[in-house]
Amino acid sequence: MLRINDDITLADQELSESFIRTSGPGGQNVNKVSSAVELRFEAARSPNLPPVVKARLRRIAGRRWTADGAIVIRAEETRSQVRNREIARKRLRKMIEKALITPKKRIRTQPTLASKRRRIESKVRRGQIKALRGRIRGE
Repeated sequence: MLRINDDITLADQELSESFIRTSGPGGQNVNKVSSAVELRFEAARSPNLPPVVKARLRRIAGRRWTADGAIVIRAEETRSQVRNREIARKRLRKMIEKALITPKKRIRTQPTLASKRRRIESKVRRGQIKALRGRIRGE
């Protein structure tokens, strides 16, 4: 069971973990022990997440979101299987917490008259500088 906040708790049936051999350093141990964790969460079918949260979660997950609506998180930072499992679960929790926050609606504003004038003045100044760069004509 993975607790996200007071309202949302993911059941163990929604999460599936598979342990695979990790790449990188580790000597002979790397060929014998499956310490990397691949955590799979069926997000699209989860009854605990509202549709708006699922939509934001899909955008946040990016390429970790599969075609069938699952999030796949791979953790292979440490040589410990237990620690990698904790890391993967923590990543999933943070991803869901981020999706729970509704983004603020941007309010469009008009530029002030003073800022418009400053912009035009700077463009005129820049144009004058460029005009002075021309060929010097002698008398």
